[in-house]
Amino acid sequence: MRPQPDKLRKLMHAFVMRTPQGQRGWEARANAILPGGVNSPVRAWNAVGGQSLPIASANGAIVTDAAGGAYVDLVGSWGAAIAGHANPKVVSAVTRAAKRGLSFGATTEAEVELAELIRDRYAPAERVRLVSTGTEATMTALRLARGATGRDVVIKFAGHYHGHADPFLVAAGSGLATAGAPDSAGVTASTAADTMVLPYGDVDALTGAFAQHGERIAAVIAEGAPCNMGVVRPPDGFNRLIGELTRNEGAVFILDEVLTGFRAGPAGWWGIERDVALAKGEQPWVPDLVTFGKVIGGGLPVASVAGRADLMEQLAPLGPVYQAGTLSGNPVAVAAGLATLDIMDADAYATLARAADEVREGVHEALLASGVTHAVGRAGTLFSFFLGLDEPPVTFADAARQDTGLFRSLFRHMRAEGVSLPPSAFEAWFVSIAHESPITRQIVDAAGSWRPNERANP
Repeated sequence: MRPQPDKLRKLMHAFVMRTPQGQRGWEARANAILPGGVNSPVRAWNAVGGQSLPIASANGAIVTDAAGGAYVDLVGSWGAAIAGHANPKVVSAVTRAAKRGLSFGATTEAEVELAELIRDRYAPAERVRLVSTGTEATMTALRLARGATGRDVVIKFAGHYHGHADPFLVAAGSGLATAGAPDSAGVTASTAADTMVLPYGDVDALTGAFAQHGERIAAVIAEGAPCNMGVVRPPDGFNRLIGELTRNEGAVFILDEVLTGFRAGPAGWWGIERDVALAKGEQPWVPDLVTFGKVIGGGLPVASVAGRADLMEQLAPLGPVYQAGTLSGNPVAVAAGLATLDIMDADAYATLARAADEVREGVHEALLASGVTHAVGRAGTLFSFFLGLDEPPVTFADAARQDTGLFRSLFRHMRAEGVSLPPSAFEAWFVSIAHESPITRQIVDAAGSWRPNERANP
């Protein structure tokens, strides 16, 4: 059975959306109290137009809004809901933990278990510090790199997102190896001056930056596989090159796996490249520090910074680099993470890969049949579509050439067909183990009924 409402329910939903008590009434309430009506900018739907009704509930692969509209969900709490929304095992674990107490401000056995599980599945994570958000994890990793090296400069890549800490909200400078400029009000010029922004995958730009500024560079931070300019597969050998340059120059390689960690594959993107290296008889490259989020919290706020023992032990209370958090390792959130990782065994990852393949290949074939020029970006079980491009991009400049107006049309069509896409052309599409074949078939059928000349209204 298709999860979208029947014809009468759809008519009622459309009516509610038009009434002051429905969409417009909701927007007025939200805008009167929340800046922009949201608590995170992408929820405003600025890239696709309009604003959704609030989500009332979610189960498995389906989300339901306040007017009763049900949609196949390809947002998945931006990747966290890998086991499906309200997975019974996760809900049960959270309920049991909540009954024991919501927060203690003290260490619990469960947070040690979660850290051990991360280490067991991800070999470079010799030590783990749990925090609450991905932004906190990357911010801590950079502070740790600077504290360990005594240097100030960080290199990041255009189109990579590492949270909203000041050093990461920096746009590219005028040259390949120049300091960046603030990309947000409130970020000081002095902060931006310590961040270099390079084009992703550009070997000459990266080696040139180290040749010119090597003694000043504290760290290079990169997403395992970029997922915030659409999904981009890293160029062969590029992550290895980062590792070699940072090691040779005494800098720190920070691998941001907040999105890809335990999502792209069982050991994140690093695990995928590790397996390729081993198959070739090569020694795998290893990051110095790695950040996780999303999946390790199973939908609740847990993130972490992990990595080499000697680096991690520079964190307080052992070392001089300070980091703290009252809710770090929160017992309820940790319970959700433990249950989620326990669910995600080899069979679960096979199910996830099957769902990703069915949606990716099915939508690709549907777009081909409709004559829509597009490229498919893929990194493990993560994928996205670049409408209007002939081949997958590598740099953000390449990705920015996609037809965002065409994506807006696709988004609105899919929404009308009961499928909720991420509200931006620059986001990954997220499936879960709850996306069974009848549901993936609905996604593909919805894409197949779209006509590319159905442009969204301005």
